[in-house]
Amino acid sequence: MNLQEYKVLFLTVVSVLALLAASPALSRLLVYPRTEFFTELWLLGPNRMAENYPYNVTRNQSYSVYLGIGNRLGYTAYYLVEVKFRNRTQSAPTSFGPIANRTPSSLPSFLNITAFVADEGTWELPLTFSFDYTNVTVSQVEFHSLTLNNIVLDMTGYRSAWNSTNNDFYGNLFFELWIYNSTTSIFQYHARFVSLRLNMTVTV
Repeated sequence: MNLQEYKVLFLTVVSVLALLAASPALSRLLVYPRTEFFTELWLLGPNRMAENYPYNVTRNQSYSVYLGIGNRLGYTAYYLVEVKFRNRTQSAPTSFGPIANRTPSSLPSFLNITAFVADEGTWELPLTFSFDYTNVTVSQVEFHSLTLNNIVLDMTGYRSAWNSTNNDFYGNLFFELWIYNSTTSIFQYHARFVSLRLNMTVTV
């Protein structure tokens, strides 16, 4: 092997070693095409963890949770969250099955919350809520208001019946996610929601 061949071999080995050494740094610089585009929606407990969610609710007692959105759609999105409440027999939203078949609850929204979230960005809102209600009979609770972040929302007409199977006065506070469609210039249901299953405790 002559000197020229040694130089070629040396340069080849050095180049390969340099590439191997630089590969971790290169992997951080490479941009891979995104194949999935979606929105995350979450509800965390009072310690900003997925635990210790409120369940047994006492009249006029305050409880805290955190509502969050993560945008992975590839563009800045304009979101709307509809705050709703239902008893066991009222309309619930759906978030399973084909997206075209997922539907929001037919119940009216107590409050609408809007947020712009940049691509790859997150948005989070602390929520403090309480309910004012009375037990009009031994087997029925009547709601008066929901206070959410110091905003008092009228709940006249909402009731919950005692369920002997689950031993509760069931209430479901839920948050539907909607997204602005720039083509139609309207918000449309974004096929996701999060909720809190609650038991309205009463004093007999």
